[in-house]
Amino acid sequence: MSGLVIVGVDGSASSLVAVETAARAALARAATLRVVHAFAGHAPYPPPDPVPVGPGDGGGPRELAEDLLTEAVERARATAPALEIEQSLVTGEPLTVLEAQSRAADLVAVGSRGRGGFVGLLVGSTGMHLAAHGRCPVLVVREQPTPDGPVVLGVDGSRAGERAVDFAFAEAELRKAPLLALHAWTTWNAPLPAPQDPATPYANPPGALAAEEERLLYEAVAGRKERYPGVVVEHRIVHGGTRESLIEVSRSAQLLVVGSRGRGGFTGLLLGSVSQAVLHHAHCPVAVVRGVEAHDRRP
Repeated sequence: MSGLVIVGVDGSASSLVAVETAARAALARAATLRVVHAFAGHAPYPPPDPVPVGPGDGGGPRELAEDLLTEAVERARATAPALEIEQSLVTGEPLTVLEAQSRAADLVAVGSRGRGGFVGLLVGSTGMHLAAHGRCPVLVVREQPTPDGPVVLGVDGSRAGERAVDFAFAEAELRKAPLLALHAWTTWNAPLPAPQDPATPYANPPGALAAEEERLLYEAVAGRKERYPGVVVEHRIVHGGTRESLIEVSRSAQLLVVGSRGRGGFTGLLLGSVSQAVLHHAHCPVAVVRGVEAHDRRP
C-alpha cells in the first residue's frame, strides 16, 4: 500500500463516525489508515514535543486511552476489513499532534465535535485549527453523507483554490461520483470585467458581469477533464451568497470541498469566512484544502 490517511479520535460519537469515513477514504486510495489519539497523561501541561506512549503501567487514564483507541481501530476494521491499519497513542496536545502528523499524510480526518482533549467550538477547535494549519487536506466529518450524492466543489477562481479543484476531481474519481462545480457571486463580491470601450471605463453591456463569472467557473475547472475522463461534471452558477449557496447544496452531497481562503480574502488570514461557515453549518463532510501560497509560506 502507498499513502497515508490519519484520523484523530477521542472516543466521541463524532470521532467514531470520522473513523468510518476515514477508513473508506483510505480503502479507496489503497492507503494505510493511522488511528491517532493524543494523550496528556497526568502532566498538567503537555510536553513540548509529542512522543509515542509506552506500554501501559496500570494507570487508569492510560488504560482508558488504550481502550478508546482499541474501540476506534475495531470500528475501522469493521468498516474496511482488508484495510492496513496502524494505531498510535501519542503524548501531547491534540492540535499539535495532528498538525505534526499531517506533514506525512495525504488526508487527515476528524469529527466535527469531540470531548476531552478535542472539546472546542461548534465545529470543534481541532477541526478548525487543522483546517487552518494542517499540511494536507483536512476532512471534518459533520454528518453522515448522502451515499449517492455528488462531490460539491466551491469554485472562486483564485490561484489559492487550484488545489481544492484538483482534490475535488480526484475525490469524485475515487468515489465514482459526479462532481458539481458551483460558483456563487453577487455584484458585491465579483470584480468588474474589463470595459469594452476604454473611453467609458464604467460602462458594460447588460449581462457582462454574469458572463464574466460564468467564464471564471469554466476556466477554473478547465483541463481536469482530460486527467479525470470518468468524472461527470455539472457547472452551476448561482447569483447569491457563497456561504448560503454551498450550505444549501450540501444537503444532498456526499462531500463538500472548499479552499481554505479564496478570492477577496485578506492576506495573512489562514482560514476564510466561507470555509469557516461551511465547517460550522454544512450538512455533509467538508474537506478544506489549503492553497499553494498557504503551503509555501510555511517553513
